Amino acid sequence: MANGVIKIYYGEGRGKSSSALGNAVLAAAESKEAIIIQFLKEKISMQEEYLKRFEPELKLFRFAKQDECFEKLPEELQAEERKNLRNGFNYGKKVISTSACDLLVLDEILGLIDEKIIEIDEIKEILTRKPEDMDIILTGRILPEEIRKIANEVYHISQEY
Repeated sequence: MANGVIKIYYGEGRGKSSSALGNAVLAAAESKEAIIIQFLKEKISMQEEYLKRFEPELKLFRFAKQDECFEKLPEELQAEERKNLRNGFNYGKKVISTSACDLLVLDEILGLIDEKIIEIDEIKEILTRKPEDMDIILTGRILPEEIRKIANEVYHISQEY
């Protein structure tokens, strides 16, 4: 990716996160710094251990404290996780404002809108503050039109069978 682009992988199909992670691994292979922040995902230790091989060029952050996917948690744990996920979003804002990496992956960030953890305007704001040379990748199931308009590249992932 050159000249800092905003890419979005969205849709009901599988492979959005894999595509984003692939971009991060490629960036690391080119000696660029990539930061991945995962939201709403269940903890997969094997994946985290594998990605540690790419440090220090690639760093994975997961602010959720529970091992299960957010949707599967009981209401009282969801309330606690909302705060943790919000902290993850705030960390993403800091990464952008300090130009802390070449590629920032906000994995399943669009789901934070669906879960009413953040507002569309908050994502729009961080995208408009993106450093010129930073690439940002967003993933999620549903893509609001207001965010689509800001993106340079949009990929709709669906499953035919």
